[in-house]
Amino acid sequence: MKNRRLPLLAALAFFALLAGCATPQQKLEARKKEKYSAYSALPAEQRAAVDRGQIDVGMPMDAVYVAWGKPGQVITGGTTGGLFATWIYLGVYLQSYFVGGGWYGAPACGYRAGYYYPGPYIDYYPVSYPKSEVTFENGVVKSWRSQPSSHY
Repeated sequence: MKNRRLPLLAALAFFALLAGCATPQQKLEARKKEKYSAYSALPAEQRAAVDRGQIDVGMPMDAVYVAWGKPGQVITGGTTGGLFATWIYLGVYLQSYFVGGGWYGAPACGYRAGYYYPGPYIDYYPVSYPKSEVTFENGVVKSWRSQPSSHY
């Protein structure tokens, strides 16, 4: 009985892994379905921009959500002109750093515990940065800006 379950569980795990690997276009289509009524109410010009993953001044928040997805951070506040919100989208790049050689688990009390790893070599760690931001005033895009993609 256990032998019959193993291939089924392996197949389920494989398909679950694939489900997390959606392409940007598949994610856009999923957000369109999620916000269907807001997306279908957009003027044709804005719908075409959203389909290309682009935003523009004058778009409502739902259009930006469909085009770019959920922001990494949201800042809200108010002015004499009304309420505002800034959505910040985060990018990630790999920062390199130098690692020298040395002992791992250094020998202690005369025992030869541990081992020596050669160096030098370069390693990397991920760094988040604000890639794009969109400012809304009274629920409509007032301004937006993006940084070019990192070349690291």
